[in-house]
Amino acid sequence: MSTSAVAAASGYSVQQVRNLEACGVLPAAPRAENGYRHFAVVHLKTLHAYRALALAVGPVVARTAMRRLRDLPYDRGAALLCAFHTGLNEEREQALAARRALETINAERADDTDPAADTDPAHDTDPAHETGPAHDTDPAHGGDDSMTITELSQALGVRPSTLRFWESAGLVAPQRIATRAGSARRYHLPAIREARITAALRAGGYRVPDVRRALTAVRDLHDVRDPLAALDARLDAIAHRSLTLLRAGAEEGEGAVGDGVQSGVECGERVAYVVEVANRG
Repeated sequence: MSTSAVAAASGYSVQQVRNLEACGVLPAAPRAENGYRHFAVVHLKTLHAYRALALAVGPVVARTAMRRLRDLPYDRGAALLCAFHTGLNEEREQALAARRALETINAERADDTDPAADTDPAHDTDPAHETGPAHDTDPAHGGDDSMTITELSQALGVRPSTLRFWESAGLVAPQRIATRAGSARRYHLPAIREARITAALRAGGYRVPDVRRALTAVRDLHDVRDPLAALDARLDAIAHRSLTLLRAGAEEGEGAVGDGVQSGVECGERVAYVVEVANRG
């Protein structure tokens, strides 16, 4: 195939094909006597594999992986692809943990019978639940949407020393304010929410590293108005990337190794196909 033919078949431009060959994603194409490149089926399959891998793990990681896969032994190449699946699964578990924590907090809010609380579901003034700008009218909090370590520990039912431990573990980040005695911790809305999530997950038996990963997922939401919907969207995206990675492994197996891995390729394609059909149904 000519460069233009492989470009048309792969969906890349002619220049992109040349660039991907130059950076090592594609194996070097032999040249004809007239100097033109001559591409084979293996190049087209490699381009399909790269496209899928780039969608799953990002183009920078994908380019590095494609170059490595060409030189790695079969078992180590398979291990590299498995590592990508492991990473996606860790992202999924992180998002699921964050979702469970937020559901727990929402359940607590629904059960809150404090007569001082706002009963209008469209306007929740609880600082532990608010994800956007708010104004806390509770005089005990000084009207500035923040809590002291004593107030927050009492609200969560934990000791102040527990909050200090969570802070040292990187789970909660209160602000330090100057006082006559030196400094004191002040917990504003983001820190209050993180403390609530931490308390919910720790009560559910999650270890500190697991809580840290869940908090990372929540922090990555950037204070969206509907964090549960955002986490659901992230889980859907991770599922799509996982299926795309299956296809990348199948294409790369065919392109890099050949007939010796047909059973593994067919298995990967069947898994992706079955899951897609099940989701459509």
